[in-house]
Amino acid sequence: PDLLPACDGEITTMSFLQDVVDILLQYVVKSFDRSTKVIDFHYPNELLQEYNWELADQPQTLEEILLNCRTTLKYAIKTGHPRYFNQLSTGLDMVGLAADWLTSAANTNMFTYEIAPVFVLLEYVTLRKMREMVGWPGGCGDGIFSPGGAISNMYAMLIARFKMFPEVKEKGMAAIPRLVAFTSEHSHFSVKKGAAALGIGTDSVILIRCDERGKMIPSDLERRILEAKQKGFVPFLVSATAGTTVYGAFDPLIAIADICKKYKIWMHVDGAWGGGLLMSRKHKWKLNGVERANSVTWNPHKMMGVPLQCSALLVREEGLMQSCNQMHASYLFQQDKHYDLSYDTGDKALQCGRHVDVFKLWLMWRAKGTTGFEAQIDKCLELAEYLYNKIKNREGYEMVFDGKPQHTNVCFWYIPPSLRSLEDNEERTSRLMKVAPVIKARMMEYGTTMVSYQPLGDKVNFFRMVISNPAATHQDIDFLIDEIERLGQDL
Repeated sequence: PDLLPACDGEITTMSFLQDVVDILLQYVVKSFDRSTKVIDFHYPNELLQEYNWELADQPQTLEEILLNCRTTLKYAIKTGHPRYFNQLSTGLDMVGLAADWLTSAANTNMFTYEIAPVFVLLEYVTLRKMREMVGWPGGCGDGIFSPGGAISNMYAMLIARFKMFPEVKEKGMAAIPRLVAFTSEHSHFSVKKGAAALGIGTDSVILIRCDERGKMIPSDLERRILEAKQKGFVPFLVSATAGTTVYGAFDPLIAIADICKKYKIWMHVDGAWGGGLLMSRKHKWKLNGVERANSVTWNPHKMMGVPLQCSALLVREEGLMQSCNQMHASYLFQQDKHYDLSYDTGDKALQCGRHVDVFKLWLMWRAKGTTGFEAQIDKCLELAEYLYNKIKNREGYEMVFDGKPQHTNVCFWYIPPSLRSLEDNEERTSRLMKVAPVIKARMMEYGTTMVSYQPLGDKVNFFRMVISNPAATHQDIDFLIDEIERLGQDL
């Protein structure tokens, strides 16, 4: 009650916010301190019982509120910690953090130039720059920042469907033929999720076979397209992946583009994870052919380390998003305003309320330049190669696929001493299945590091190490290997 807008609330407000900032700054410094834990792990019921989290009728004091802030951060996972490798989005960028604080203070919505003048212009500038890097002439086209890669991919499906059958917007699915989409068996689950949400149905997403490195096989794609057409279905979208979630594989975009052109199908590239490589002169060849796509998903909150969330959908054809999504709400998008209405971007979005995501990316880009992002990305890829070289012939390790990883995903099994002499049979497989989950649980209980594991196809649980945190060093990679061996020796 003593804080602004209360009468004479300025002094209390300043001191309260100063305290909050102190708590945040201590947390930031701790995040980069290797002697602190990545996680102070408690089981959910313990954490629920240890503190009173319930909401009450009566207000708490500001002291208690500050305590709540401290407690929350005490049990938060330090995603900026140099030894946190659990997700595709890791790290904590100081300029990005500053931008996020500024965005929260400005507290506006991305509907119109009227209420978000600078942010709307920065979105325009940044998306154009990203389209230029994709390779579309002069950065032409359209785009939007969305709540994440899954939504960006759903936008692509929505727009591809509208392009082929504009009547679907008014008449719905009943008015159009049975559509099918194609994506690789290693692609992100969001392609199926989008099909479910848009009423196309998950059965209409046809999964194309991958080679042993996880890349889509173009001949299988063409075969499945012809098969679908023979059944009377209408192929409307191919979603190629640039940087798959588990293997970090890049689909052969040029061959896929040729097929899409031949059969007149919308080509989408899901570069949520691999799109960042466009910033690197050394690695961008992995996305050769991306300039031929009709749409591209690119998540700066992954490889580029922008604070969550920051995901862009880029579309080659200008105006298509607008016609696909606009509803002409007269209380937001009045046509008789006194400025250029093309800057009112809200009507091309699926959302009404839309968070300002662009400022973090724009400010970081200003602070680092393209070359700074390039150095950061090249360093992460170099660390992944270092890890691969270190374990590929090391006793107790088996690689999930042969050859140097294309992205920072390094997939491997740790084989405890007790399994090393066993022949490859069912007993060994079922014991190996249990190794990664136990090591992961121990990692979390000790709080020393976090790395992801999963099964895939006929392969039992293996570790998927990913590096996108510029704070990580060779020593952290060495630490991870030692830690896996320390925690898995007795299994």
